[in-house]
Amino acid sequence: MIQVIEEKKPWDEFISSFEDADLYHTFDYHMIAKDGGKPVLLKYTLGDINIGLPLLIRDIPNTAFKDATSVYGYAGPVYKNVTKNFDSIHFNNELMEYFQSNNIVSVFSRLNPFLPLQHKVLENIGLIDKKGPIVIIDLAKDIELQRQEFSKRLKGQLNKARRCSHIIKVKSDEELHKFINIYHENMDRVNARSMYYFKNEYFKDIAKSNSFKTETLLAVHNETGDVMGASMFFYRDSIVHYHLSGTKTEYLPLMPTKLLIDEMRLKASELGLAYFNLGGGLSGADDSLLQFKSSFSKKMEDFYVWKLIVDKNIYNKITKECSATGNSDFFPLYRCSNQLVLSTK
Repeated sequence: MIQVIEEKKPWDEFISSFEDADLYHTFDYHMIAKDGGKPVLLKYTLGDINIGLPLLIRDIPNTAFKDATSVYGYAGPVYKNVTKNFDSIHFNNELMEYFQSNNIVSVFSRLNPFLPLQHKVLENIGLIDKKGPIVIIDLAKDIELQRQEFSKRLKGQLNKARRCSHIIKVKSDEELHKFINIYHENMDRVNARSMYYFKNEYFKDIAKSNSFKTETLLAVHNETGDVMGASMFFYRDSIVHYHLSGTKTEYLPLMPTKLLIDEMRLKASELGLAYFNLGGGLSGADDSLLQFKSSFSKKMEDFYVWKLIVDKNIYNKITKECSATGNSDFFPLYRCSNQLVLSTK
């Protein structure tokens, strides 16, 4: 059966029972990244099989219905005692009963590339769609072997950046605000979408969470003392994720972000972590961002998302009423409408 968990203690206890749970599955991260949604953890048990599916439940404006999505990052279901022979029929039935009884029209979730049996758990439940590759540094390799995968150009850029700067770890609110200001300056410069702008509390809550560890690093120019760039990384157990970064416009030629990533690579290797997830391109695209990240490693994994329409008639009706047009790959399509998107902010 499906049990709904909404409180921190039982959520943390259940997630801690899964060896491969990531920070994106934690209660704290869901509270930080809920963006108007209601965090729930769907707990499924059958015999010795355990599955946890964290979601954000959202109202669909101007309707009596709801939909569900995942936090920004790499979530999807966690599982225990699930094998390649897992039969998802019973889980499917229980899940659909929950969604239908709660007027949930559609469900969207980004999946976690380090949990390969997520596809088996969600088999024949909606659609699993490949979006593109993400870049991973294998930290189990010797540090110098990791560096051998760097592009020749990257090695030169790192050497240049190290000669003129040094790295410090953020330890105070004042230093964290320097990161926030640089991040927002960077978002302004690239005309980033509104979803990439976060309130100051978002950064502070990430930094102080006890459910995962955060490393926010600043690249400081040796001569001027200016903070040239800043990056935020976080990890739980064996995987560190590159989360957010920014560079001051005048220091773009020195590419401090590359130095910050390399510094985190060295630190994560010392900590004995297994993988460093650099992420992929924008919306899974093979773009300049992916090329930037792939200069660090040749190891890539495919990134997938899960899409489920629970009630097709209602889904189509809402989509039609919202006059949703544009990118047909957008899901749920009715949230592609500017009117609906704006009304949910």
